[in-house]
Amino acid sequence: GFARAQCKNEKMMAQFPQGIKFFAGQFVELQEKRHEADYDPASRFKVRDIHRYLDSAESAIKHINNVPVADRRAFAAWVSVRGRP
Repeated sequence: GFARAQCKNEKMMAQFPQGIKFFAGQFVELQEKRHEADYDPASRFKVRDIHRYLDSAESAIKHINNVPVADRRAFAAWVSVRGRP
């Protein structure tokens, strides 16, 4: 939940390169689908949709891998380290 909330923080995400913004958007979308699959017993997914989700994940990884390492580290810190209250 924390990483998702951080990825949805538009003000902070605006400071990152496009590849990280793309990754963050895909992270949020795919996490929502994973939660649906895990916790909604009525959810059903078609094979073509699953392939689309896999393609989205692969594309997100390619995008973030093309971003300079310093930006990737900053993003990793942003989505994983909680600040002091």
